[in-house]
Amino acid sequence: MAKKLWGGRFSKKTDPLVEEFTKSIQYDYKLAKHDVLGSLVHAKILAKAGLISQKEGKIISQGLSTIWGEIKSNKFVFDKNAEDIHTDIQNKLEKKIGVAALKLHTARSRNDQVVFDTKRYCVFEGAHIIKLIKKFMGEIDNFAGKNKNIILPGYTHMQHAQPVALKNYILAYKYMLKRDSERLSSALKRMNYPLGSGALAGTPIEAEVYNKAAKEISDEMGHPFFGTVENSIDNVSDRDFVVEILSALSIIGMHFSRLAEDLIIWSTKEFGFVEIDDAFCTGSSLMPQKKNPDTLELIRGYTGKLYGNLVSVLVTMKGLPLTYNRDMQLDKEPLFDSTETIKKELMILAKLIKGIKINKDKIYQQLKDESLYATDLIYYLVDRKIPFKNAHNIIGKLVKYSVENDIQIKDMPESLLKKFSDKFIKKEIVKLFDPLVSVKSKRSIKR
Repeated sequence: MAKKLWGGRFSKKTDPLVEEFTKSIQYDYKLAKHDVLGSLVHAKILAKAGLISQKEGKIISQGLSTIWGEIKSNKFVFDKNAEDIHTDIQNKLEKKIGVAALKLHTARSRNDQVVFDTKRYCVFEGAHIIKLIKKFMGEIDNFAGKNKNIILPGYTHMQHAQPVALKNYILAYKYMLKRDSERLSSALKRMNYPLGSGALAGTPIEAEVYNKAAKEISDEMGHPFFGTVENSIDNVSDRDFVVEILSALSIIGMHFSRLAEDLIIWSTKEFGFVEIDDAFCTGSSLMPQKKNPDTLELIRGYTGKLYGNLVSVLVTMKGLPLTYNRDMQLDKEPLFDSTETIKKELMILAKLIKGIKINKDKIYQQLKDESLYATDLIYYLVDRKIPFKNAHNIIGKLVKYSVENDIQIKDMPESLLKKFSDKFIKKEIVKLFDPLVSVKSKRSIKR
């Protein structure tokens, strides 16, 4: 195990099994750039507070800037033996600048470091996800525009309901994504980068010093920092922000799962409405004819993992006393996993939707089902002053007769139709069995 940030109190070395069990470097290395940036701010704070000299502050900042450059150029290699990324960066800094590095941890705790790093990770990754959402929304718009004249059966309870425009159907997912983006943005707006909690009780440094140093770094590097903590205990013990992000990502995953399910169903032989591009499907090792929508199935499957990540953090946090407890280390893997999963899915779906082919003939065959136009027949009678409830009953009986006698409604003679209602005029109702007429009759929605 590499050099630790603690140890003077202990007379024995940590058991190797415990070292392996407690370390987090294998996943929290993802926080490296955020940790370095937080350390740059802290070095300025210490110099302004007079806890280190201006010269020492400059030496520390130069060393940290060198590490920052390594991270930016992908030359940074984390030490797998380090306890965590905070320890690793501290050790690397000491190797670069010597004893001056030992003063960096003054008035600082890993408790507030990890909050700073994790919040900054959430803000930057969240902003990236929002950009990917907007790109995918654009692809949905393109798909809707390209297929604006396609009408298909709409379903409730997986049964034929009414004809709907494919454009209207697919844009439902755009509006889900719009809410997803807003939900994520709302969570990010509540997420500042607080400094000055120490381990839990605050530090001897004036709050104004933190504010000034944060603003200077923000101006120099173009990275926002927002002041100091309002409550140091809340700051180090709170993981609401992780739960909020995981919740938002879980809802995004739910929406992706529903889209995936629609496309999986539509691509089956039984439906045949769409064909998924070969690049997003796989075959069978036994059956050569198979074209399986594995990508969509995995998107659907990963939703369970997204839910599990959210629940795992909720359960971890539910019984913890204030303030920091080591259990809270376990919020990182769920957060990182959900973030990476959603980013990958957004990029895949943005490509996948471009290659979807619509099978108009298959859809047209389904649109011949007269039950899709039953509601239009009700409105026909309502327009002729029949109360809705009575009209509903009449059309129900008419559909029942059609099914039981294996005769299409539009093939019934007018004399038979009038047995159900004297308002029926055959040449008028035959026109209603048209998907375009049905869709255009719905005036309450945007076109």
